[in-house]
Amino acid sequence: MSGADVDSESADPVMERGPYAPSERRLAREAYRRSRTRRSALIATASTVAVAAVLFLVVTGSPGWPVTQKTFLSPHYAREALSPVLHGFVLNLELLAVCGPTILVLGLLIAAARTLRGPVFLPLRLLATAYVDFFRGFPLIILLLLIVFGVPALQLQGVTNDPIVLGGTALVINYSAYVAEVYRAGIESVHPSQRAAARSLGLTYTQTMRFVVLPQAIRRVVPALVNDMASLQKDTGLVYVGGAIDAVAAAHIMVASSFNYTPLVVAGLGFVILTIPMTRYADWLTRRTDRRRAQGGIV
Repeated sequence: MSGADVDSESADPVMERGPYAPSERRLAREAYRRSRTRRSALIATASTVAVAAVLFLVVTGSPGWPVTQKTFLSPHYAREALSPVLHGFVLNLELLAVCGPTILVLGLLIAAARTLRGPVFLPLRLLATAYVDFFRGFPLIILLLLIVFGVPALQLQGVTNDPIVLGGTALVINYSAYVAEVYRAGIESVHPSQRAAARSLGLTYTQTMRFVVLPQAIRRVVPALVNDMASLQKDTGLVYVGGAIDAVAAAHIMVASSFNYTPLVVAGLGFVILTIPMTRYADWLTRRTDRRRAQGGIV
Protein backbone atom coordinates (compact mmCIF):
# COMPACT_ATOMS: atom_id res chain seq x y z
CA MET A 1 0.00 0.00 0.00
CA SER A 2 1.47 3.37 -0.97
CA GLY A 3 1.95 6.34 1.36
CA ALA A 4 -0.72 8.29 -0.52
CA ASP A 5 -3.26 5.55 0.19
CA VAL A 6 -2.38 5.52 3.88
CA ASP A 7 -2.75 9.31 4.07
CA SER A 8 -6.13 9.19 2.37
CA GLU A 9 -7.43 6.45 4.66
CA SER A 10 -6.18 8.15 7.86
CA ALA A 11 -7.70 11.51 6.94
CA ASP A 12 -10.31 12.83 9.38
CA PRO A 13 -13.80 12.35 7.94
CA VAL A 14 -15.00 15.46 9.79
CA MET A 15 -12.39 17.58 8.08
CA GLU A 16 -13.43 16.20 4.70
CA ARG A 17 -17.02 17.32 5.27
CA GLY A 18 -15.92 20.95 5.73
CA PRO A 19 -17.22 23.49 8.28
CA TYR A 20 -20.42 22.79 10.19
CA ALA A 21 -23.59 24.24 8.69
CA PRO A 22 -26.84 24.27 10.72
CA SER A 23 -29.86 22.65 9.16
CA GLU A 24 -32.76 24.57 7.72
CA ARG A 25 -35.02 23.36 10.53
CA ARG A 26 -32.66 24.68 13.19
CA LEU A 27 -32.34 28.04 11.45
CA ALA A 28 -36.10 28.31 11.21
CA ARG A 29 -36.48 27.40 14.90
CA GLU A 30 -33.94 30.04 15.98
CA ALA A 31 -35.61 32.65 13.80
CA TYR A 32 -38.97 31.81 15.38
CA ARG A 33 -37.51 32.17 18.87
CA ARG A 34 -36.03 35.55 18.02
CA SER A 35 -39.35 36.74 16.63
CA ARG A 36 -41.14 35.59 19.78
CA THR A 37 -38.60 37.38 21.95
CA ARG A 38 -39.03 40.61 19.98
CA ARG A 39 -42.81 40.27 20.17
CA SER A 40 -42.72 39.73 23.92
CA ALA A 41 -40.45 42.74 24.39
CA LEU A 42 -42.75 44.95 22.32
CA ILE A 43 -45.84 43.82 24.24
CA ALA A 44 -44.12 44.38 27.59
CA THR A 45 -42.97 47.85 26.54
CA ALA A 46 -46.38 48.83 25.20
CA SER A 47 -48.21 47.63 28.31
CA THR A 48 -45.76 49.43 30.59
CA VAL A 49 -46.12 52.68 28.68
CA ALA A 50 -49.92 52.36 28.70
CA VAL A 51 -50.07 51.79 32.46
CA ALA A 52 -47.67 54.68 33.11
CA ALA A 53 -49.73 56.97 30.88
CA VAL A 54 -52.96 56.06 32.67
CA LEU A 55 -51.39 56.67 36.09
CA PHE A 56 -49.97 59.99 34.93
CA LEU A 57 -53.33 61.16 33.60
CA VAL A 58 -55.15 60.04 36.76
CA VAL A 59 -52.68 61.82 39.07
CA THR A 60 -52.31 65.03 37.05
CA GLY A 61 -56.04 65.19 36.37
CA SER A 62 -57.05 65.03 40.02
CA PRO A 63 -58.60 68.19 41.54
CA GLY A 64 -55.83 68.66 44.11
CA TRP A 65 -52.89 68.13 41.74
CA PRO A 66 -51.85 71.83 41.42
CA VAL A 67 -51.58 72.22 45.21
CA THR A 68 -49.85 68.85 45.59
CA GLN A 69 -47.34 69.68 42.89
CA LYS A 70 -46.55 73.03 44.49
CA THR A 71 -46.16 71.48 47.96
CA PHE A 72 -44.18 68.33 47.13
CA LEU A 73 -42.69 68.81 43.66
CA SER A 74 -41.63 72.44 43.48
CA PRO A 75 -38.65 72.92 41.09
CA HIS A 76 -37.60 76.05 43.00
CA TYR A 77 -37.31 74.34 46.38
CA ALA A 78 -35.79 71.25 44.76
CA ARG A 79 -32.91 73.34 43.42
CA GLU A 80 -32.44 75.00 46.81
CA ALA A 81 -32.45 71.66 48.64
CA LEU A 82 -30.04 69.88 46.32
CA SER A 83 -26.79 71.23 47.80
CA PRO A 84 -27.54 70.76 51.55
CA VAL A 85 -29.14 67.36 50.98
CA LEU A 86 -26.15 66.13 48.99
CA HIS A 87 -23.85 67.41 51.73
CA GLY A 88 -25.91 65.48 54.29
CA PHE A 89 -25.62 62.31 52.24
CA VAL A 90 -21.91 62.27 53.04
CA LEU A 91 -22.80 61.40 56.64
CA ASN A 92 -25.17 58.65 55.50
CA LEU A 93 -22.44 57.10 53.36
CA GLU A 94 -19.93 57.33 56.21
CA LEU A 95 -22.36 55.53 58.52
CA LEU A 96 -22.89 52.82 55.92
CA ALA A 97 -19.13 52.41 55.42
CA VAL A 98 -18.52 51.97 59.17
CA CYS A 99 -21.68 50.21 60.34
CA GLY A 100 -21.94 47.80 57.39
CA PRO A 101 -18.70 45.84 58.00
CA THR A 102 -19.26 45.97 61.77
CA ILE A 103 -22.72 44.45 61.37
CA LEU A 104 -21.43 41.71 59.08
CA VAL A 105 -18.73 40.68 61.56
CA LEU A 106 -20.90 40.93 64.67
CA GLY A 107 -23.76 39.07 62.99
CA LEU A 108 -21.42 36.25 62.02
CA LEU A 109 -20.14 35.94 65.59
CA ILE A 110 -23.69 35.81 66.97
CA ALA A 111 -24.71 33.20 64.40
CA ALA A 112 -21.64 31.11 65.23
CA ALA A 113 -22.53 31.32 68.93
CA ARG A 114 -26.06 30.10 68.22
CA THR A 115 -24.74 27.07 66.33
CA LEU A 116 -22.21 25.93 68.93
CA ARG A 117 -22.50 22.28 69.90
CA GLY A 118 -22.26 20.84 73.38
CA PRO A 119 -23.97 21.51 76.74
CA VAL A 120 -21.11 23.66 77.98
CA PHE A 121 -22.04 26.34 75.43
CA LEU A 122 -25.71 26.48 76.48
CA PRO A 123 -25.38 29.87 78.28
CA LEU A 124 -23.74 31.39 75.21
CA ARG A 125 -26.42 29.96 72.92
CA LEU A 126 -29.17 31.27 75.19
CA LEU A 127 -27.56 34.72 75.29
CA ALA A 128 -27.22 34.87 71.50
CA THR A 129 -30.79 33.66 71.04
CA ALA A 130 -32.13 36.23 73.49
CA TYR A 131 -30.17 38.98 71.71
CA VAL A 132 -31.60 38.03 68.32
CA ASP A 133 -35.18 37.59 69.56
CA PHE A 134 -35.20 40.87 71.47
CA PHE A 135 -33.60 43.23 68.97
CA ARG A 136 -35.35 41.75 65.94
CA GLY A 137 -38.68 42.59 67.58
CA PHE A 138 -37.65 45.94 69.06
CA PRO A 139 -38.54 48.92 66.81
CA LEU A 140 -35.44 50.61 65.43
CA ILE A 141 -36.73 54.14 65.92
CA ILE A 142 -37.39 53.49 69.64
CA LEU A 143 -33.95 51.89 70.03
CA LEU A 144 -32.38 54.97 68.46
CA LEU A 145 -34.22 57.27 70.84
CA LEU A 146 -33.26 55.18 73.86
CA ILE A 147 -29.57 55.03 72.98
CA VAL A 148 -29.14 58.55 71.64
CA PHE A 149 -30.90 60.19 74.60
CA GLY A 150 -30.61 57.50 77.27
CA VAL A 151 -26.85 56.97 77.20
CA PRO A 152 -25.99 60.69 77.71
CA ALA A 153 -28.53 60.80 80.56
CA LEU A 154 -26.49 58.16 82.42
CA GLN A 155 -23.50 60.56 82.53
CA LEU A 156 -21.00 57.73 82.23
CA GLN A 157 -17.33 58.66 82.29
CA GLY A 158 -15.52 58.02 79.03
CA VAL A 159 -18.71 57.31 77.06
CA THR A 160 -19.32 59.57 74.09
CA ASN A 161 -22.43 61.71 73.73
CA ASP A 162 -21.97 62.14 69.98
CA PRO A 163 -25.37 61.46 68.35
CA ILE A 164 -23.67 60.14 65.23
CA VAL A 165 -21.71 57.51 67.17
CA LEU A 166 -24.70 56.60 69.32
CA GLY A 167 -27.00 56.43 66.31
CA GLY A 168 -24.55 54.19 64.48
CA THR A 169 -24.36 51.99 67.57
CA ALA A 170 -28.14 51.58 67.54
CA LEU A 171 -28.04 50.62 63.87
CA VAL A 172 -25.33 48.03 64.54
CA ILE A 173 -27.24 46.52 67.46
CA ASN A 174 -30.49 46.25 65.53
CA TYR A 175 -29.15 45.03 62.20
CA SER A 176 -26.75 42.53 63.75
CA ALA A 177 -29.76 40.55 64.98
CA TYR A 178 -31.19 40.32 61.46
CA VAL A 179 -27.85 39.52 59.83
CA ALA A 180 -27.16 36.84 62.46
CA GLU A 181 -30.32 35.00 61.41
CA VAL A 182 -29.27 35.22 57.76
CA TYR A 183 -25.90 33.70 58.60
CA ARG A 184 -27.51 31.02 60.76
CA ALA A 185 -29.82 30.04 57.92
CA GLY A 186 -26.79 29.66 55.66
CA ILE A 187 -24.88 27.61 58.23
CA GLU A 188 -27.79 25.26 58.82
CA SER A 189 -28.32 24.84 55.08
CA VAL A 190 -24.98 23.05 54.81
CA HIS A 191 -25.66 19.32 54.91
CA PRO A 192 -24.48 17.55 58.10
CA SER A 193 -22.50 15.12 55.96
CA GLN A 194 -20.12 17.99 55.19
CA ARG A 195 -19.27 18.34 58.87
CA ALA A 196 -19.03 14.58 59.31
CA ALA A 197 -16.65 14.26 56.37
CA ALA A 198 -14.47 17.07 57.68
CA ARG A 199 -14.30 15.61 61.17
CA SER A 200 -13.47 12.18 59.75
CA LEU A 201 -10.48 13.75 58.02
CA GLY A 202 -9.17 14.95 61.38
CA LEU A 203 -10.33 18.58 61.29
CA THR A 204 -11.32 20.17 64.58
CA TYR A 205 -14.67 21.90 65.06
CA THR A 206 -13.10 25.31 64.47
CA GLN A 207 -11.31 24.13 61.32
CA THR A 208 -14.51 22.51 60.05
CA MET A 209 -16.44 25.75 60.46
CA ARG A 210 -13.66 27.85 58.95
CA PHE A 211 -12.72 25.75 55.93
CA VAL A 212 -15.87 23.74 55.17
CA VAL A 213 -19.09 25.18 56.59
CA LEU A 214 -18.66 28.95 56.56
CA PRO A 215 -17.37 29.27 52.96
CA GLN A 216 -20.44 27.45 51.68
CA ALA A 217 -22.84 29.19 54.05
CA ILE A 218 -21.64 32.72 53.32
CA ARG A 219 -21.67 32.10 49.58
CA ARG A 220 -25.30 31.05 49.78
CA VAL A 221 -26.51 34.05 51.77
CA VAL A 222 -24.61 36.82 49.97
CA PRO A 223 -27.75 38.05 48.13
CA ALA A 224 -29.67 38.29 51.40
CA LEU A 225 -26.76 40.15 53.03
CA VAL A 226 -26.65 42.65 50.17
CA ASN A 227 -30.38 43.27 50.65
CA ASP A 228 -29.77 43.94 54.34
CA MET A 229 -27.06 46.44 53.46
CA ALA A 230 -29.48 48.18 51.08
CA SER A 231 -31.99 48.47 53.94
CA LEU A 232 -29.22 49.78 56.21
CA GLN A 233 -28.44 52.50 53.68
CA LYS A 234 -32.01 53.76 53.94
CA ASP A 235 -32.19 53.47 57.73
CA THR A 236 -29.07 55.59 58.21
CA GLY A 237 -31.47 58.47 57.63
CA LEU A 238 -33.04 57.79 61.01
CA VAL A 239 -30.02 59.17 62.88
CA TYR A 240 -31.51 62.62 62.42
CA VAL A 241 -33.70 61.96 65.50
CA GLY A 242 -30.63 62.54 67.67
CA GLY A 243 -29.67 65.81 66.02
CA ALA A 244 -27.17 64.55 63.43
CA ILE A 245 -27.31 66.60 60.23
CA ASP A 246 -27.67 64.01 57.51
CA ALA A 247 -29.69 64.23 54.30
CA VAL A 248 -33.01 63.80 56.09
CA ALA A 249 -32.15 66.37 58.77
CA ALA A 250 -31.05 68.88 56.13
CA ALA A 251 -34.36 68.37 54.34
CA HIS A 252 -36.31 68.79 57.61
CA ILE A 253 -34.55 72.09 58.32
CA MET A 254 -35.60 73.45 54.93
CA VAL A 255 -39.16 72.18 55.40
CA ALA A 256 -39.40 73.93 58.77
CA SER A 257 -38.36 77.24 57.25
CA SER A 258 -40.41 77.08 54.02
CA PHE A 259 -43.34 74.77 54.89
CA ASN A 260 -42.73 73.07 51.57
CA TYR A 261 -42.07 69.30 51.51
CA THR A 262 -40.09 69.18 48.28
CA PRO A 263 -36.72 68.84 50.13
CA LEU A 264 -37.96 65.61 51.74
CA VAL A 265 -38.86 64.27 48.30
CA VAL A 266 -35.37 65.19 47.08
CA ALA A 267 -33.82 63.34 50.03
CA GLY A 268 -36.03 60.32 49.40
CA LEU A 269 -35.06 60.20 45.73
CA GLY A 270 -31.41 60.40 46.77
CA PHE A 271 -31.80 57.28 48.91
CA VAL A 272 -33.52 55.54 45.99
CA ILE A 273 -30.63 56.40 43.68
CA LEU A 274 -28.12 55.06 46.22
CA THR A 275 -30.10 51.89 46.89
CA ILE A 276 -30.94 50.82 43.34
CA PRO A 277 -27.39 49.66 42.44
CA MET A 278 -27.24 47.51 45.57
CA THR A 279 -30.65 45.94 44.94
CA ARG A 280 -29.80 45.23 41.30
CA TYR A 281 -26.53 43.68 42.44
CA ALA A 282 -28.46 41.51 44.91
CA ASP A 283 -30.80 40.39 42.13
CA TRP A 284 -27.84 39.52 39.92
CA LEU A 285 -26.24 37.52 42.71
CA THR A 286 -29.51 35.67 43.31
CA ARG A 287 -29.84 34.72 39.66
CA ARG A 288 -26.21 33.58 39.49
CA THR A 289 -26.61 31.51 42.64
CA ASP A 290 -29.76 29.89 41.27
CA ARG A 291 -28.01 29.03 37.99
CA ARG A 292 -25.03 27.52 39.79
CA ARG A 293 -27.27 25.54 42.11
CA ALA A 294 -29.27 24.22 39.12
CA GLN A 295 -26.04 23.17 37.42
CA GLY A 296 -24.69 21.50 40.56
CA GLY A 297 -22.03 24.15 41.13
CA ILE A 298 -22.94 24.68 44.78
CA VAL A 299 -22.78 21.76 47.16
